[in-house]
Amino acid sequence: MMRLLFAVVLALSAATSVAQSGKKQEGRQMSREERQRMREDVRDAYRDRQSSQQDRQQKTRQMSPEERGQLRRDIEDANRQMRR
Repeated sequence: MMRLLFAVVLALSAATSVAQSGKKQEGRQMSREERQRMREDVRDAYRDRQSSQQDRQQKTRQMSPEERGQLRRDIEDANRQMRR
């Protein structure tokens, strides 16, 4: 019984390793044009991410002393109301 179980496990593991090696070979057969297109796609995605980060940085601006004071007072008032 154990031998049969061992044979089945061995056969399944061999089948999965063969399937994985087939996938690796397919990836290596990529043409130059496909590789170049993939590089360009990655570069475009990186540029998009950088531009969105810059947009967020521009949206956040330094608060004036008056705005900071007003925000502090509002938070203190909210904390007092929560304690009641």
